[in-house]
Amino acid sequence: MDRAQANLEAALTLLQALMRRGLRQLVLCPGSRSGPLAVAAGLLERQGLALVTAIDERSAAFFALGHGRATGLPAAVITTSGTAVANLLPAVVEADYGAIPLLLLTADRPPRLKGCGANQTVNQEDFLLASLRWQGLGDGRGLHAMAAAELAELADTAFRHCLGPDQPSLAQAAIQAIPEWAAPGPVQLNLPIDEPLHAGSSALLAVARAWPAHALQADQSNPSASPQGWPGAGAQLGLDPDRPGLIVAGPWRGRPQTWDAHLTALRQLQQRTGWPLLADALSGLRGLADLNLVAGYDLLLTAPKPEWQPEQVLRLGPLPASRRLQQWLANFSVPQALISEADPRNLDALGTAQQRCFSGLAPWWAALPPSWQGDQPPAANLALAQRWQAAEQALQAWLDSQLATPLAAAGIAPGTAVMGTAISETPISETAISATAMADLCEPALARQLSRLLPAGVPLVLANSSPVRDWESFAVGDGPPRPVLAFRGASGIDGTLSLACGVAQACGRAVLISGDLALLHDANGWLWRSQLTGQLTILVLDNGGGGIFEQLPIRPDPAEAPDPAAVMDFERLFAMPQPVDPVALAAVHGVPGRLCGGWEELERNLSWALQQPLALLRLVTDRRQDALLRQRLRQSQH
Repeated sequence: MDRAQANLEAALTLLQALMRRGLRQLVLCPGSRSGPLAVAAGLLERQGLALVTAIDERSAAFFALGHGRATGLPAAVITTSGTAVANLLPAVVEADYGAIPLLLLTADRPPRLKGCGANQTVNQEDFLLASLRWQGLGDGRGLHAMAAAELAELADTAFRHCLGPDQPSLAQAAIQAIPEWAAPGPVQLNLPIDEPLHAGSSALLAVARAWPAHALQADQSNPSASPQGWPGAGAQLGLDPDRPGLIVAGPWRGRPQTWDAHLTALRQLQQRTGWPLLADALSGLRGLADLNLVAGYDLLLTAPKPEWQPEQVLRLGPLPASRRLQQWLANFSVPQALISEADPRNLDALGTAQQRCFSGLAPWWAALPPSWQGDQPPAANLALAQRWQAAEQALQAWLDSQLATPLAAAGIAPGTAVMGTAISETPISETAISATAMADLCEPALARQLSRLLPAGVPLVLANSSPVRDWESFAVGDGPPRPVLAFRGASGIDGTLSLACGVAQACGRAVLISGDLALLHDANGWLWRSQLTGQLTILVLDNGGGGIFEQLPIRPDPAEAPDPAAVMDFERLFAMPQPVDPVALAAVHGVPGRLCGGWEELERNLSWALQQPLALLRLVTDRRQDALLRQRLRQSQH
């Protein structure tokens, strides 16, 4: 067998081993050095491998990242050698901090060509190291020299490190024994491939016949089983179910497969303790009516009241983004405990969690002693919950009055089929119809109305900067339940559109809410249109630049600087408005779009957009006025 055919057969062996472990989605980027991997991927489409292609490695990696967040399983990205690997870094950083599985197969040149000026030969094995869970290096002689057993072991190890531990039951005593890299995250297989790279037609035909098309049976055994010797999750973490407490739920980072158990445990915990739940917009918990849930904590804690303070706090996962909540928690002297979903890394940025558990909520709850199995919450616990609920209900009613819009209460009739899914029956508050309703679109009111109008159960992707913050502060807590995703690991605006496409491809449909700069930053994401099988609705909040900077103390104060432009050109240095029409840009790529300049246009066009396979609505807002509105709403809480 010649080397070119040996390269191809080794590539097939490796990819098949990954498929047995559960790989189902692969993103292929162009290149010659990666040719054997590309041909192998094409052959394995016949065995159930979902294959898409991308000319931009950065976009490819973010698409795979969206798939990983939505499914809990890694998608693989294949790249050629050289700077192609460097373009993966932004997504790898987000995968690292966000605990998202991601698998990177990077073709490389043989080691003998390193350090001697050979073309397109760089030390690419070093580019991603700081953010990887693990890096596997292929045989220096080349991919063709690796035996089937070596390739299978490489695949097993890669998948194990991608997925992290399988809900380990860990207590405080085990903290020092658990490696930081045990959380799900990115893995790189850097594979030297020597020439000749491309098998001839006769060899290709022989290989295709030798690898007949048939459905692969995935190995369901868990490649990331918990290490032996880790202690049980039954530690009480210094908490007492019979004392008033508070639950703070941050962004959900567990696997989708563990969500039902997580939710069941949370409900049972609340039934036993009565503790109120402060739920981040990304927790997946808002809209679940049976939970004693507080959504408006960000505004409420502008002026916290002493009677809201608990005697203990249980935090679930990373901290919510609200700085007011973080400051409030940081000033507590009461016990705080932190439970993360199989992520042993330090997620306690405040340094206030005296005890931590990495098992996830469901295993922790299941292992608690009988003292936690009481019937009813004590009166003191219920009293704290009632105080929080009274404040929450008053705030939500006030927000309805302050953010009233002329949008019809029946904007999209409940039960209307939208792409085969019925809109939630949850009624829209009649306070949205008001003689003093806002005439123009504004971002806080958009967050509030869209949280009621968008279809239940459809994943919502929020871009970083203003959209995710407004959803946390102004979205209703009792709207239709839905998964809400944002990539807050490193909180960049990279790859926003590609991420949403990856989520839509994995889930069948999704909605993206993005700012204009975040969407433009990933303009290459429009190239997914021709391969996207999931339905995606894009709502771009076009405020003519970086609206987030209006919310920071940057713009010169006219009271102190009568000529602000003489002090600083805020628009040029920070806002950076771009002369690009998002609707026109979408149209260039064959994507239909419509402009919404007011609430009536939004009402008319939203139903249309939700019926399209891929569509964009441009919602024009005023970032300066919206910043002043947010400021007024917060000041009103004092």
